[in-house]
Amino acid sequence: MKTLHKLAILADAAKYDASCASSGSIKRDSKKGKGIGSTSGGMGICHSYTPDGRCVSLLKILLTNFCIYDCSYCINRSSSDVQRARFSVEEIVNLTLDFYKRNYIEGLFLSSGIIQSSDYTMEQLVSVAKTLRKTHDFRGYIHLKTIPDASPELLQQAGLYADRLSINIELPSKKSLKQYAPEKDPSTIHQSMTQLKDHIDESKESRTQKKSAVTVTRRSGEKKKSLVYSPAGQSTQMIVGADESSDKKILTLSHYLYNKYSMRRVYYSAFSPIPDASAVLPIKSPPLMREHRLYQADWLLRFYGFNVNEISENNCANDGMLDLEIDPKLAWAINHREFFPVNINTATREDLLRVPGIGAIGASRIIQSRNFRRLRYQDLKKIGVSVSKVSAFIETQDHTPKKLDSQYLRQSFVKQENQQLSLFN
Repeated sequence: MKTLHKLAILADAAKYDASCASSGSIKRDSKKGKGIGSTSGGMGICHSYTPDGRCVSLLKILLTNFCIYDCSYCINRSSSDVQRARFSVEEIVNLTLDFYKRNYIEGLFLSSGIIQSSDYTMEQLVSVAKTLRKTHDFRGYIHLKTIPDASPELLQQAGLYADRLSINIELPSKKSLKQYAPEKDPSTIHQSMTQLKDHIDESKESRTQKKSAVTVTRRSGEKKKSLVYSPAGQSTQMIVGADESSDKKILTLSHYLYNKYSMRRVYYSAFSPIPDASAVLPIKSPPLMREHRLYQADWLLRFYGFNVNEISENNCANDGMLDLEIDPKLAWAINHREFFPVNINTATREDLLRVPGIGAIGASRIIQSRNFRRLRYQDLKKIGVSVSKVSAFIETQDHTPKKLDSQYLRQSFVKQENQQLSLFN
């Protein structure tokens, strides 16, 4: 099979992997004629973003879509009737370098089905990253999807050459994983996440002690080279809507993963029915808006000081599901009118972050601006705050919101959001 034909098959097979952001890595580039590639810049095949907001393009492919596992939800499961292909290590290395030199990409996102064994597959993935780094001095971004059952030694090697590692948690509950992917062991997944966290923490501690960006060391020829272990941390992904898990259960698991393993990101992938699907799977996919609301709720957990109960309690049905008609921050605000109005000139940063329409940047600008004078309603426009959204929840020297009924307030925002969404129809 020709390489381009393989690329068509294995790039399409990789589209189900959502965890593809490149933020958080260290800065490397090919200035002064050294090395190939960089961890920032460019636009292309799969868009991701660096910590400073620049767009990065990644070649996103599978090593192979052959797999010895038969997970019900996976298009590449062993019993699936799909066209199969497999790259060699050399082919992936050459593709990555060729795409970079044509200015198509700045990095590689590499995953794989399991072939022969977990260790054999992991060795192939590590070999790709190692060859790019050591043989070709590739300095672009590399994300490896690791195999939970692989040996600790291989997981440790992977972090020496990849910017980010990820292990998919797959499904929100152990019961669902046993039902849909009986060959996968939840304890093994968590054990591998622990190993990655330990290596990452050791690397950070060593850098702090040495006050430099040099950690895990090894010798190569006459030169002593040093590498940072998985500088962009680890991430994971779970499927939403393939089982009966509520949004509250999903967010509770995410909160646990962030705290237990210092997870950089949890990605949510709405279940999509696949060809020749197993009879145990749902016939329909969940609303894509559910996936979107989970990402919004995840943001509130990580950066806005909300807890899981606060986020999940605002649905009228009280079933642990997020409100699909309005975003979770707005839903909380409407259901907690006693907290409002928030005085823009005296509120703490934590209180400002609870106001719909005020984000982290807006809160910082408000606090900075009021050091010089008391803010008026029109001043909020000047610092980039959406006054149409905040007006019902804040007060200023010249503005006091009307006492609106919660249901009326909710319907007005639902109408606004529907009008915005209709622009994209």
